[in-house]
Parts: sequence; structure tokens; C-alpha cells
Amino acid sequence: MMQFKTILNNPAEWMLTAGPLGEIVISSRIRLARNLSGFSFPGWAAEDVRMLVLDSVKPTVDTLSEMRGAFSSDLRNLSTIRKQVLVERHLISREQAAKGTGSAVVMNRKQTLCIMINEEDHLRMQSIKPGLNLKSAFNMIDKIDTKLEENIDYAFDNQHGYLTACPTNLGTGMRASAMLHLPALVLSEQINQVIQAVNKIGLAVRGLYGEGTEALGNLFQVSNQHTLGEKEIEIVARLEKVIRQIIEHEKNARATLFEERRSMLDDKVGRAYAILRHGHIISTKEALELLSMLRAGVDLGYFPDEVRGIIDVLFMEIQPAHLQMRADSKLGVEERDILRAEIMRDELKILPEPGKLPQEDQESENNQERDIDEGRK
Repeated sequence: MMQFKTILNNPAEWMLTAGPLGEIVISSRIRLARNLSGFSFPGWAAEDVRMLVLDSVKPTVDTLSEMRGAFSSDLRNLSTIRKQVLVERHLISREQAAKGTGSAVVMNRKQTLCIMINEEDHLRMQSIKPGLNLKSAFNMIDKIDTKLEENIDYAFDNQHGYLTACPTNLGTGMRASAMLHLPALVLSEQINQVIQAVNKIGLAVRGLYGEGTEALGNLFQVSNQHTLGEKEIEIVARLEKVIRQIIEHEKNARATLFEERRSMLDDKVGRAYAILRHGHIISTKEALELLSMLRAGVDLGYFPDEVRGIIDVLFMEIQPAHLQMRADSKLGVEERDILRAEIMRDELKILPEPGKLPQEDQESENNQERDIDEGRK
């Protein structure tokens, strides 16, 4: 069985691997909500009922072949800080972290599969893949769901589909989402128009940690809102189509900024580089904004591609709970800000100064200079 320190010492696979369209899409996630027939939903269930559900479900989850060597824990055995680390890794929800008796979490070694027991529903299972990989993420979690359904009597209605604690999850019980990095749409003040357009067609745009959270670091979650009356694969296809449209808007915004507001980009990327390489006190919010500009700098050619992976890991590892686990002590706000700055200085010390021109433009400029020299000869 995997120990908690293994989670801490090993970033999730989706953080380390560049997926399709990974310069804009950080990750794709599919979450399924399921409940047991004949039991009250967790929010209405007495403690002994939640324990009964846990005791009947967890052994089945633990024996899944996909969960061999997994991390499996009753939430009562996890400290507040450890639960917050799992929230920062997007492995459990903030709601799950607030639970105690009768709740548990099981996740695979790659941190790409996670099953929450007795969150809002009896089972909340999710898969996470790098880049725009919704179909692959769906296939992975669908396989788990099929195996569990062979051994668990799900609450299902022929008319309404899977029954869930929240009516908006009725039907497929599925939430499909992608985490997008959209700095150019934010800088060009187009992001609100995009969000409004997406909302009008029945999709939701949320912040870094989902509903009710801020879009820190120019990171946005785009997901389906309706689960009734559509097949899972139809929801996934519709969401992917919209995400591809958002990607095109972001790419166009980047190109426009690069052509028309080059000095502003040079300044933003340069300032982010300078503060992250030499700053000594940096808050979570400032760090995420600066890392966002550094990541945009990679995409625009200011830094080599391999830097993107370092930044994606830092997005998680400079979060408050991760810092306190690293220090092995409870830290005050300023202590966290100091440690955060120290970690980023250390991790980014190999980072070269941002190039004044991306590689393609540099090569073009070199060719022009060579042509001029040959002309002179």
C-alpha cells in the first residue's frame, strides 16, 4: 500500500507529462457520482449509516486491479494539513476534506485515478489525464465504474438515470472538465466575453479549485453543467468542441499581443523571471500569477519547452499545505511566503534569461542578417 509521503515525493503523472495541446490545456478530468440503492445520501445519513456504506464499499474499491498498491485511507486518519494537500493536488474536493467519520479516499500510484467515499454522494470517482484528453479520461473511469457496478447495487431509475444528491448530477452523474491556462485572454480583457459565451451554451467556467473559487494563475476549469438527457460520449464531444474553440481564441489573443503589444509581454515575462529568480517573500496569489507569465513565456518561446513541466509542478508544490508538509511544521503566513520564494529560487536557478525574441523570430532575423551580408559581398 502506498504511503502518504510517496504522494508528496512524486508529482502526479498528469503534472509531469505533456498531453495534447498541453501549452494551453493543463489537464482533463472526468468525475462520476454514484450512490448505493437503499441508503440515504451522505449529507442526510446518520453516522452509523455512513460507516455501513464505507464498510461495504471500500473493500470492493481496494480490490480493483487499477488500485493495486494504492493509497487508501479513512479520512479520520488524515490530519487537516494532509487532507489539504490532497485538495491542492485536485485529488479530493474541499467538501470531502471537511468530512470525517464514514469518509475515505482511495487513489492509484500515478494519482490519475481517485475514488472518494461518502463525499456528497456515496461514491465520487475521477480520472485525470494530461492535456486535452477527455475521451481517454472517460474510458479510464468508465472501466472502473463498470467493475464496481458488477458488485455494488447502484441507485438507478429508468427515467432519471443515476440518482444523485444534487439534482444537477442526475442522469449520467458525470462531470467532464478541463483545466485551461488562458493568460492572453485575461491580458487582452477578452476573458469575460468568453466566459459569458460558454455559460450561454450550458457549460460552466470556474476557478482553480472548482465552484466558488478564484481563477488564480489564469487557470480556468471548463465543465458541463447538465447530465440528464445526454449520453456520456455526447457530453464529452460537445465539451471538447467548445474547449477547442477557446484554445483558438487564446492562440489568436497570444498572436495579437505578440504582434501589437510586444513590449508589454517582454516586461511581464521579464518581471516574472526577475521576481521568481530573486524574490524572498512571495504570496500564493502572486506566485501563481508570476508562474503563469513564466509559462506563457515558455509557450511564446522566451524559454525552452522543458521549463513548462517544472512550472506545472510548482503550481502545486508552492501551495500552503504542501509548504507546511515540506517544513514538517505549522508555518505562519510570512514563513510560508519566505519558504515559497526559496523553493522557486532553487527550482528556477537553471532558468536562462528570457530571450528577447522567440527562436523562430531569432532564426528569421539571423537569416535576414546573413542575406544582407551576402548582398554586401
